[in-house]
Amino acid sequence: MNTRESSPFSSLTRRRLLGALMVGAGTVLSGVRLQAAGEQLKHRGRIRLDHRRDIPRGLEEAAKFPLIEALVGRRARRFSVGTELPDGPLAYASTEPALPLDDLEQMLVLTAATGNTGWHHMINRNKRYAPHLANYSAAAGGRTFPSAAGFHTTEFFYTDDSGLYFLPTRDAPALVEPGPDGSFDLHAWLAAHKSRVRKLSDGRLHLPAEEPYMEGHNTWCVNRPGSTLLIPVADIAQHTLLILAFLVQNGYCIFNDVHGEKIPGMEKFRDLVDVDHPYPLTFVEQYALTEATAEVSTACYAGMLMLQAMGLGGWMFDGLDRYSVLGASGNPEVPGLGFQYQTRDDWVLPHVTGRPGVFEGYCPPHFPDMRAAVAAMVQRKFGSGGPFNPKTPGPWKESSRVRSSAQMHDAHFQDCVATQAQYIFDKWGKFPGTVPAIFILTYLQAHHLDLGFYDTKFAPGAYLETHARHMEWWHGGRNARSHRPAGS
Repeated sequence: MNTRESSPFSSLTRRRLLGALMVGAGTVLSGVRLQAAGEQLKHRGRIRLDHRRDIPRGLEEAAKFPLIEALVGRRARRFSVGTELPDGPLAYASTEPALPLDDLEQMLVLTAATGNTGWHHMINRNKRYAPHLANYSAAAGGRTFPSAAGFHTTEFFYTDDSGLYFLPTRDAPALVEPGPDGSFDLHAWLAAHKSRVRKLSDGRLHLPAEEPYMEGHNTWCVNRPGSTLLIPVADIAQHTLLILAFLVQNGYCIFNDVHGEKIPGMEKFRDLVDVDHPYPLTFVEQYALTEATAEVSTACYAGMLMLQAMGLGGWMFDGLDRYSVLGASGNPEVPGLGFQYQTRDDWVLPHVTGRPGVFEGYCPPHFPDMRAAVAAMVQRKFGSGGPFNPKTPGPWKESSRVRSSAQMHDAHFQDCVATQAQYIFDKWGKFPGTVPAIFILTYLQAHHLDLGFYDTKFAPGAYLETHARHMEWWHGGRNARSHRPAGS
């Protein structure tokens, strides 16, 4: 559990804010208007704010912030309070101390990027096995970012001055349910996600501000005091298993195109797959890596749009050494996220597999073999809370009937997937064979912007009104600025 101070939205009275929210895109939609209680709803969607009398105006402004302005106004704003850019044409030293995000600010950003948005609607049909429901998905809940076929193999870590945290949402049930009138309880949504936060250690993630731990252009601005750094981590091992299951469900298998050989034992699955025309293994593994990259990237983008609405600085980027962040730099003084990894003479890079008890890849050593990993994948899909378990609630009028209509992956099916997966592990000594088992690419940093830097070094239009008024609207007027209108 997160042991930080209790949330400023923990003891709130009810009030209503009518507006529009695009949860699926991870940002608030344009056109929201604050209206008196009881006035007719003039826009699609409803956000219900439970709040204290001293609710920051910034929250109201964020809820009505136009989507188009978030898109057009999206910029990487790297210069935070308390920072120094020591040289070059943009050299500048902040005169303001570092200021961490408060609890409400932080949870809004984190939940925008990682948030569960209720039960997703699944893939409705595939002619090949109609009238059964398509059985691809691995999670029953939707999130603020898309996932190929509903696989959802990504989870989230973040760090700030107080510690390193884990915020799991991929297997969460619906953490928010719309009211009968379509209203959406923002307070309940934030509180539900806050309750899932797990503190892993005290103090900010230690990552030296130097190469090779981070790119040279990031050494002055990344993971600075006062910042919150979000780290999405994808399980490519599980994603690859889910793709193999997808292929088998649709009559396909793979072969080893690296060594030019078919997988032994596949003949017995001729009733399931076309063993004469298999897919290349490298194509399938690259597919898994690419699909998961879309997850981690769109999650950060959702959070990035929220930064504009809130008037926070920050940006999404990929300029940190992923092995150092995960914990595989080889330097014991840089433990990163503390993930296990293995090395071998014939491997060019470390093979990172997971952090035991926190985030474990679907591969050895976290499973005794790939057959056990396949069984765990099937359990995730069809077991308690899974998308194809009839007891899992859902968005339909007859949710149990819909979920139970999917075909179970029987023993023969699982054997077909496991035969291919175990072959890869035996051939390469790891799974997957040609791409990482655990992968990170994009990060999202959020911080308080130093407007003095932008006023001194940039023409008007370098920041939005939400940035100009952030201190006024969120922190009681401290360091408020007049908005500098956008230039041409």
